[in-house]
Amino acid sequence: MKKTALVTGGSRGIGLGIAKALAREGYNLAINGVRPEEAAQETLDELRGMGVEVVYCQGNIAVAEDRAQIIETAYAAFGQLNVLVNNAGIAPRQRLDLLETTPESYREVMQTNLEGPFFFTQAIARRMAEARQADNTFQATIVFVTSISATVASVNRGEYCISKAGLAMTSSLFAVRMAEYGIPVYEVRPGIIATDMTSKVQDKYNQLFENGLALQPRWGTPEDIGKAVAALTRGDFPYSTGQVIGVDGGMLIDRL
Repeated sequence: MKKTALVTGGSRGIGLGIAKALAREGYNLAINGVRPEEAAQETLDELRGMGVEVVYCQGNIAVAEDRAQIIETAYAAFGQLNVLVNNAGIAPRQRLDLLETTPESYREVMQTNLEGPFFFTQAIARRMAEARQADNTFQATIVFVTSISATVASVNRGEYCISKAGLAMTSSLFAVRMAEYGIPVYEVRPGIIATDMTSKVQDKYNQLFENGLALQPRWGTPEDIGKAVAALTRGDFPYSTGQVIGVDGGMLIDRL
């Protein structure tokens, strides 16, 4: 049976960069997104043009019923999942100061960025564990895509930072829990990546890069994240479950 991967938020931005990298590795793809399939058709056709099977799993991971449907669609198409990439996430609709953040914004971000991936992973991890117990040659990998915001405080989007810090711990927890099944779990922690989410603050970060924000003075790309995820799923880090892979151009190195 051909190896398969499910990428949440996989039809655009970082998720699409990951999906393309996994397609190059020969993975059939279950691509999750909230848009109607017609809106993602061009992207899905592009992925299929890379020689792999692609199924679109529409749904919002913040909604329990949608999570169940996404999983059923993926398993109905492929019978198994070897890779889960938890990539889907949102920024606050408004960047509000920490003293002005609303409960509504907090809940929306938490449900999408933290609660959703936690229970989504729980459901798929159970199936992966069962598959491993039934066949000890079955191989699986789980990857959480977080953010430098897991440790870098931004007081104008505090709910986002808290969600990513929680997701980082979620990755560690699943690494501990899945170890007995030989299923590695990794966290990929992007820096400043050129996507729709960051397009509104492009001028700000252009200036920061010019002023030495990162050791490698450029924006990161979805392709940079895709290459990291591909290496993890390929087994290039066989003795590193639970580790954090930073893809940030050296941004977080302390300097004097």
